Amino acid sequence: MSITVELQYFASLRDRTGVEHERLSTSADTLEALYRECDARHGLGWPIAKLRVAANGEFARWDDPVADGDRVAFIPPVSGG
Repeated sequence: MSITVELQYFASLRDRTGVEHERLSTSADTLEALYRECDARHGLGWPIAKLRVAANGEFARWDDPVADGDRVAFIPPVSGG
């Protein structure tokens, strides 16, 4: 079964994809599976251990399920100074 999600990319992930957000039709059942699909599609290059993930405005776990209409954000580490 395919669902549609709205993805947001931040910082270096936005640079890699060339977009800030996109709609994606997916059969991924977890946030980790969704990230792996996006990584294969865009060559994001970050291991999930280094990233944070949020779903519908709240930080989430990689093994959380993905539902139709979810807004998912992949957040790489940021540096500042």
